[in-house]
Amino acid sequence: MQYSILDLAPVPEGSGPADSFRAMIDLAQTAEELGYHRFWLAEHHNMPGIASAATALLIGQVAAATKTIRVGAGGIMLPNHAPYRVAEEFGTLATLFPDRIDLGLGRAPGGDGAVMQALRRGMGADRFPDDVLELIGYLGPRRDDMAVHAHPGEGTNVPVWILGSSLYGASLAAAFGLPYAFASHFAPAELEAARDLYRNRFQPGPWGEKPCFMLAVNLICAPTDEEAQFLRTSAQLAFARLRTGKPGLLPRPVEDIHEHVPAQVLPSVNHALGVAAVGSPETVRRQMDALIEKHRPDEIILTGQIWSPGKRIETIRLAAEALEIRATEAA
Repeated sequence: MQYSILDLAPVPEGSGPADSFRAMIDLAQTAEELGYHRFWLAEHHNMPGIASAATALLIGQVAAATKTIRVGAGGIMLPNHAPYRVAEEFGTLATLFPDRIDLGLGRAPGGDGAVMQALRRGMGADRFPDDVLELIGYLGPRRDDMAVHAHPGEGTNVPVWILGSSLYGASLAAAFGLPYAFASHFAPAELEAARDLYRNRFQPGPWGEKPCFMLAVNLICAPTDEEAQFLRTSAQLAFARLRTGKPGLLPRPVEDIHEHVPAQVLPSVNHALGVAAVGSPETVRRQMDALIEKHRPDEIILTGQIWSPGKRIETIRLAAEALEIRATEAA
């Protein structure tokens, strides 16, 4: 099993984006040292607690600060961008860092209508399937029938993934024969249905001979179960505030989550974050084994909204030992 890291460059209470970017680099370098396979960053907008808005720029910074780990987008929200521009950006990254760049594509805008307006992107007809194919075309071999070409980009064949949290993305990835990553770390409702649809309908083609399914898992690993549950309260608080329209910086953990999240909100928060391995190394190993047994993923991507950057480092270190991740995997 290959394990990877999804980072949002979280901005904890008491810090700022510059601190988040330094922590991001530290986390990526540690992940590489420990043998994690990929380090992905996700595009979000208008969220003070997430600093990964300019995703391609951060991917370049992480790739420059590492040597072997694959770096990419998990993902780029394609409705926000012209496919040609994405091809130029990721073609440039792939030229600077050959055979290390991934491009995950999402259909959501990564923000609300106000964000879409600020990005000068209309909420018109859904062009996502056509835009995906157009983008792949710019990154593939030269075609004389194309009016424009991506320089750099053409011929780089950057691996493209489809991201999703519903049956739509699963169906599209299967039809196009592309690898598929499901956002089970915050939207698990259709996980099993999407997983099965993708595998059953997968059409082999130039971008893949067999399905490749990535499962996203919330990870918090600490020396004890009690400490891990304490650290988890930051993610619970952040998600509850997002759900109630009050997003902010990543909160400090609290002793009793019930004192801070209304009783009518907490069950839905826990369900949304329920695909998780949280606890001591032994507990994390047991929970991860159960997830693998149930879903049979081809790869797992781990993410953790942990207030302390030091505890984030500790989490992936303890998990690497518990899950028997080896440094040779990255190389």
